Amino acid sequence: MSMEQQAAAAAPFQTVREAVDWVVRFIPLVGIKPGLERMEKLMELLGNPHRRLKFIHVAGTNGKGSVCAYLTEVIKQAGYDVGTFTSPYIEKYNERIRLNGQNIPDEDLLQVINKVKPLVDEVVEEFGQPSMFEISTVIAIEYFARVAYPDFVVWETGMGGRLDSTNVVTPIVSVITNIGHDHMDILGDTLEKVAAEKAGIIKAGVPVVSAVEQPEVIDVIERTAKAKNSTLYLLGREFRYDMRVTKEDEQTFDFSGLFRNIPEMTISLNGSHQPKNAAVALMTLEVLRQYYAFIAEDEDLYRAMRAAAWPGRLEMVSRSPRILIDGAHNPEGAAVLAESLKSTYSYKKLHLMMGMLANKNHTSYFRHILPIVDTLIVTEPDWFKKAAAADLADLAHTLLEEIGRRDVNVIVEPNWKEALELVKRSTSPDDLAVVTGTLYLIGDVRSRINHQSDSEKGW
Repeated sequence: MSMEQQAAAAAPFQTVREAVDWVVRFIPLVGIKPGLERMEKLMELLGNPHRRLKFIHVAGTNGKGSVCAYLTEVIKQAGYDVGTFTSPYIEKYNERIRLNGQNIPDEDLLQVINKVKPLVDEVVEEFGQPSMFEISTVIAIEYFARVAYPDFVVWETGMGGRLDSTNVVTPIVSVITNIGHDHMDILGDTLEKVAAEKAGIIKAGVPVVSAVEQPEVIDVIERTAKAKNSTLYLLGREFRYDMRVTKEDEQTFDFSGLFRNIPEMTISLNGSHQPKNAAVALMTLEVLRQYYAFIAEDEDLYRAMRAAAWPGRLEMVSRSPRILIDGAHNPEGAAVLAESLKSTYSYKKLHLMMGMLANKNHTSYFRHILPIVDTLIVTEPDWFKKAAAADLADLAHTLLEEIGRRDVNVIVEPNWKEALELVKRSTSPDDLAVVTGTLYLIGDVRSRINHQSDSEKGW
């Protein structure tokens, strides 16, 4: 037996399936244990690999994934190697960790998990069990620092910012997309408290790009940036965008920034929120250009921004019948979805299928969605924290009564596969079907339509 074979035989896991199953065992079933002690210890045991990398740290309530998609595409098309860490994944665990838009290969993932597992076991006694998200963050850092060597890493927070495991890094630029009502059971019961958690990614002297809008939230971000001696680039002040064209699969706007203007920028991602996300990404790239001599030719920039795609967000996954999937799962997401359905898409009837987790603000969500639907099919995701379909239906009936709509057909079908078949059968050629809610449901539906299989599961 060679030394390599002996090392492989001694490794904790022989297959990537075993390795990933171990990681996802540590999804917290009861509450989340915030704090960076476990992460800092794991970094120390690995020789601080995070210090070798240039991170672009992205936080916010909605829009993080889209901003990450724009940044990744531009950096890649400009000729650099770019790592991306995002969550949750839609279909497969490997999606969380990508190099130049490609998922981490199974063999690299297995190798890194085998290296990380003994160290995770080592910290358990003193610091407690690291969560699935913490372990995934460590895997991503180790992969990027010692296997992939990207020039930049686009680094999305999981939840909040201050105590999020991704906050173990010091980035070269921080991004806070927006602040809204999400995870308030963990982050705080006011927007100011949520903003203070997100502002926790702001580091001393590191520039910040943000599109936050509420005056009390701007105040929190500004005060934090000032205290950290960080320059803040705020949408509406240091940069802005002006719309030119909005139609399905094509939105064009003019970008105006502190350093230069970029006219007639076109994106293909749908939704009234996407030009804002694109403007945030453009300002971030401008900061990289000014501070770090990042170079992107204009033709690469225009091509990349149009090419950027983000699965599960206003994504048309079927044309016959027309089925749109969107991972809107909080009130702000519902507002954007409703606005996009009114402004971008045409249809005779709207059939909406939704499934939610139990910890979300469903009343505010419904208030945005119910005025525009003709059929509402409530179902349940395959997930332990799911909201009961019958409870969602009761809430929908109450709110429909309030707004005087007795013409909406509300159907309860807890089995999401049956619900999907039902929505397919209900959707005529002139109609539009929308599947929305938690990404656990969106991932399964997308997998079922695209590959006739279920997705893997994990946050």
